[in-house]
Amino acid sequence: MSENKTLIGSKIKSIRETKNLSLEEIAESSGLSTEQIMSIESDENLPSLGPLIKIARALGVRLGTFLDDSDALGPVVCRAADRERDSSISFSNGATDARKHMEYHPLAQQKAGRHMEPFVIDINPSDKQDFQLSAHEGEEFIYVMQGEVEIVYGKETYSLKEGDSIFYDSIVKHHVHGAPGKSAKILAVVYIPF
Repeated sequence: MSENKTLIGSKIKSIRETKNLSLEEIAESSGLSTEQIMSIESDENLPSLGPLIKIARALGVRLGTFLDDSDALGPVVCRAADRERDSSISFSNGATDARKHMEYHPLAQQKAGRHMEPFVIDINPSDKQDFQLSAHEGEEFIYVMQGEVEIVYGKETYSLKEGDSIFYDSIVKHHVHGAPGKSAKILAVVYIPF
């Protein structure tokens, strides 16, 4: 994992304080508990995208605001060499014991006003089977670059191998993980209407 791990929680706390909003106000607006928001803000627990989207809505910002480094109006080029040494983000998908389930490498942090969030995601191997599904507004596209992944989508489970892809509405409860005991690398594009 990258040593320059992005500290999204610190950015959330800074935005909340700049807007003079209390933890309780964000909890009420987002439907999350104050304890969960405190844990996120302290960078102890980074949940799946669903709760982050709820916090972004409560703060009145795009999800990308938590990832932004600077705002470029024109095209943004992300070189492979830069991506490998730049910051990454690990999501826990709601489980404190699975904090390194997926390591996200953002591909467009500098693009201003974006509605899509493209990532290369390294999925760590796990034999865990009791995944916590999440749902949020928008759509997701996943392309398997290496390995094998499973996507639980509603009541169905889809197995994808290298070269396979899936496009789905993310309002349906879902979870992305490696096939049992296997790692994978995927390209994911998440669209979130604002």
